[in-house]
Order: sequence, then structure tokens, then C-alpha cells
Amino acid sequence: MERHEIEAFLTLAEELHFRRTSERLGLAQGRVSQTIKKLERRIGTALFERTSRRVALTPVGRRLRDDLLPVQEQLRRAVDRATAAGRGFTGVLRAGYSSPMVAEMLLRGADAFRFRYPDCEVEIHEVQLSDPFGPMRAGRVHLQVSELPVEEPDFTLGPLLRREARVLMVPAGHPFARRASLSLEDLAEAQLLAVSGDAVPRHWLDHHYPRHTPSGRTVPHAPAVTYWTELLSLIGRGKGVSPASGSAEQYYARPDVAWIPFSDAPTVDYGFFWPTAGESARVRAFVETVCELAGPDLP
Repeated sequence: MERHEIEAFLTLAEELHFRRTSERLGLAQGRVSQTIKKLERRIGTALFERTSRRVALTPVGRRLRDDLLPVQEQLRRAVDRATAAGRGFTGVLRAGYSSPMVAEMLLRGADAFRFRYPDCEVEIHEVQLSDPFGPMRAGRVHLQVSELPVEEPDFTLGPLLRREARVLMVPAGHPFARRASLSLEDLAEAQLLAVSGDAVPRHWLDHHYPRHTPSGRTVPHAPAVTYWTELLSLIGRGKGVSPASGSAEQYYARPDVAWIPFSDAPTVDYGFFWPTAGESARVRAFVETVCELAGPDLP
């Protein structure tokens, strides 16, 4: 198959509409139809079911779509790498992070990226949880790795970089500190502290700092704080508890805070995302470099 045939087939498989497909590809609708018919003749069977009201993939079409999607991605990456090698990347690429563990992964990726593209500098910037998307929307970072979920309509979600067990930070003298593990139901018996701000989406807060346990019991909430260090100090003084990722203990361990694992909580997932309008071969190349170095550690 030629590349234009792959693009026409996969676009129609996504849109299931010839006019929208032709508009996306910048081709006449008749040209798209002709390309698909030619492909079907070569394969020897229909790839789409067509009626006056709808277009749908046949079983063979679905199989071909599933087989071709990774091929298309490989072609795109190959073109990106060739483009980068041919012209080189220049300027400054700024990557944001919200956890020190992620910062280490990005720093290793930055070193490898500079080696591959010496004309491009990479800067790593911390992003506060109380304003998770502000620096990106202001153009201060070009991409970011932070705690998911990210559901902003103007961002593109990239690959998952890290998955960690969720723990609960509790005062060292709290009864929870003597437990080997905790349940999400236990949150109803404690005062929950959260890092928040006006710019933090409600769905993100509800995911990380729930208002109810799985059975529907109310989780008491203390007033939100702005900074992580403030959160740790309040926990150490016995003012509440707060969820965190398992690796945070190695960076923020202190004698007045205990870190107790949950037995039933979802993992803390860290993923790449960037402004859809700012997506570029340079951004994708950096993401690929970091993921290559992560290797077996990728989820």
C-alpha cells in the first residue's frame, strides 16, 4: 500500500463520512472514493459498507484498520526523525513537571536529547499543583508530565510515563500510622488536606482528594493549601491526612509523617501532555527520547 492509500483509508475509518474525509485530506470527494475502491479491488473484498445514510467498516476493514494504525504511527515517527536529522532542532524546549521523581526522568531525557540535537537546549521547570496548567497556557513550558487525569480540551494527551501505588500521609502519632495498610473507606475517619487553587479542575480534585468514599460516606475536608511543603507541615502537626504517590516518601520523608499504603486505591499515573496548538516534531522527539530511556519502567 502507498502512503496516500493508508491515509485515505484510516481517515475514512475514523470519520465514517466521505465528505469529512475529503475535507481533512484536502482532496476531492471523488478522489477519496476512487482510492478506496481501488484498494478494495486490490484486496479482493469490501472494506466499508456504504448506504445512503451511513458508512461502516466491514470485519475485514476493522482488521486492516487495527493493523495499519501502528504502521501509520511508525511512518510519522520516521518522518519526524528524518526531518530532525536533516535540519536539526534549535532554540529552547521547556518541559514542566510536578513531582521530583518525574523531574529526574526528564533531566535524564534532556541530557540524551541535547546529545542527539546539540543545537537545542532543554530546560526543566517545576509546576505547582495549585496551578497545574497555568505555565503551559502562558507559554512558559512547551510540554508537561503531571498527575493524570488531564481532560482539558486544548491539550493533547501523550504517553503514560509512570504509574505508582497510592499512599496516605498521616501524622506519626495518628492511629492510622500503626496500620500496615488502609482502605479508601478509612478516609471518612480523618480530615483530608488537599493542595488546590482556583485553577485546579474539579474532576482532578475529586480524583485525588475524593469527597466521598466508595460506599458513599462523606470525607471531611480541611481548608485547601497552596504548596506541597505547607501540606507536609500541617500533616506533621496533626492537622490532617493527604494522599500521595509512593515515591514521594524518598524525597519528602520526615519523622513526624508516616506513609501508609492503600489496599484498594487507584494508582497515581503520570503522563505527558502539551497544547494541541503547540504540537511539533521537536516536542514529539523529546517525548520519545524520555520514553526510550524509561524503557522497562514504562507502565
